[in-house]
Amino acid sequence: MLDDYFPAPTAGLVVCDAQRRILASGRGIFELTGYREQDLMGHDVVESLGLSGFPKEADPIGTALEWGVRRLGQSLQLRTRAGQEKPVTADVFPAYDDDGGLLLALSPR
Repeated sequence: MLDDYFPAPTAGLVVCDAQRRILASGRGIFELTGYREQDLMGHDVVESLGLSGFPKEADPIGTALEWGVRRLGQSLQLRTRAGQEKPVTADVFPAYDDDGGLLLALSPR
């Protein structure tokens, strides 16, 4: 993946398992959301980050998990720890290993 994808300098990265539970998050997530990694670990990524605004045709996270395809440039909203709505761009990458999780890159818009 690193051969053809360069996240924005302000991007926050989240690693999830096949059930959308957060396994790890990078420093950028704290700056973007106010949540520390230990606050997010084990929780559903959509619920814990308050992600909304999915395109009508498909949930990009569900599509990446079900079909194993990238979903790039998705315009979403997230809810910060303080309860504020923030517009973000999401890039979703399925894991190509037996675990079947995903990587989510969130960048402020």
